[in-house]
Amino acid sequence: MKPVVSSMQAWSCVVISIFAIIILSILGGLYRSKHHEFVGGADDPKDTEAVASTIFTAVVVYAAFLVFCGLQGLLHLRENRRGAIVLS
Repeated sequence: MKPVVSSMQAWSCVVISIFAIIILSILGGLYRSKHHEFVGGADDPKDTEAVASTIFTAVVVYAAFLVFCGLQGLLHLRENRRGAIVLS
């Protein structure tokens, strides 16, 4: 199987996905627990459960990116071990 994206793009996507999963999980947890900093103002959302579920949906999307890009990076590592020449 050949990689679809370049090695740099794959590993960049892995790093960005990890940070996004961490940050969005924290934000989703804060909305789910109705933290006063996020739901205390007049302009803040009233339905915090809907906001939290939307944020956790984004976490699932980033987890899918993490799996895909991680597999792409591993394909590049496997290809480099065989001695294949990579044209970047």
